[in-house]
Amino acid sequence: MYGLARPFLFGLDAEAAHGAALNALEVAYRTGAGALLSRRPTPLPTRAFGLTFPNPVGLAAGLDKNGAHIDALMALGFGFVEIGTVTPRAQEGNPKPRMFRLPEHEAVINRLGFNNGGVDVLVRNVERAKRRHGLLGINIGKNKDTPNDSAEDDYLFCLERVYPLADYVTVNISSPNTAGLRELQEEQALRRLVGTLREAQERLAGVHGRRVPMLVKIAPDLTDNDVEAAARVLGDLHVDGVIATNTTISRVGIEGSPLANEAGGLSGKPLLGQATAVLRMMRTRLPESIPMIGVGGILSGADAAAKMAAGATLVQCYTGLVYRGPALIKECVEAMRRRKEAPSRGNMPPIV
Repeated sequence: MYGLARPFLFGLDAEAAHGAALNALEVAYRTGAGALLSRRPTPLPTRAFGLTFPNPVGLAAGLDKNGAHIDALMALGFGFVEIGTVTPRAQEGNPKPRMFRLPEHEAVINRLGFNNGGVDVLVRNVERAKRRHGLLGINIGKNKDTPNDSAEDDYLFCLERVYPLADYVTVNISSPNTAGLRELQEEQALRRLVGTLREAQERLAGVHGRRVPMLVKIAPDLTDNDVEAAARVLGDLHVDGVIATNTTISRVGIEGSPLANEAGGLSGKPLLGQATAVLRMMRTRLPESIPMIGVGGILSGADAAAKMAAGATLVQCYTGLVYRGPALIKECVEAMRRRKEAPSRGNMPPIV
């Protein structure tokens, strides 16, 4: 069915298509027509961060920023869905237009800027969701007008509110669309922020009687030295997991496109090599006890398997869904199943 809907969606502005697709998905779910959109993959239970995921293919943050469509998205066959990025206070994000498709490159540029209704709206949406099919990650950030010196206050505010509702929490310090945010990946700033959040995580575990894993999402534009430093900090602080990667400010692979000069993060096929290289480098530098999620440029099952080969235990998709539709989910699960069941597992990451 997605093949029939795609020409209509691609006839709309990219952000309008985003909203239309979510609304249509919600209607299909509520009317029982969701099965026409995709067939759920055969389960492939996968352990990571102390959790068991129904399958290792998830939805990356950014599609459902306010958690308004959790059940409909889970019903597509994802093993887990990550919502957000959410900030303490509602914010409109950057001026429109701020999202652009590049079909000839199977790519998207966005400069949305953490547009969301604020953490209280997200919490109410999560409380209403039935969450029958998969696990839920919640991605947290800071408001754009919060200076970096006070960033930990915003992250703590969000962490405390989403902690009771999340299966895991992701700390987003890698979006290119909030001015100065990526400076929080610098070694000392990273140690201070993540150290503060780790202390809060352990405190909240005692308060709520369960320990919710906390992951950190990194950028694909880190230098080798940056990756070394980040791995050192995240290993020292014993984070539960790392997501590699966010979108890129690079324009390698889309040279000559009339949209190449648009500001924002590039995602989709041109990101695959760069994101996978950072994943592989981070995997070799992190303790084996810290699992990784591979994201960036997955448009086929082979791409998902390549993330596994680079060290990912789980993967996430987003832009690939724009170009391939929900069928991509099952294709990725089956490719990862074949890799897991192959006689020689090579350099696959440990299941923890």
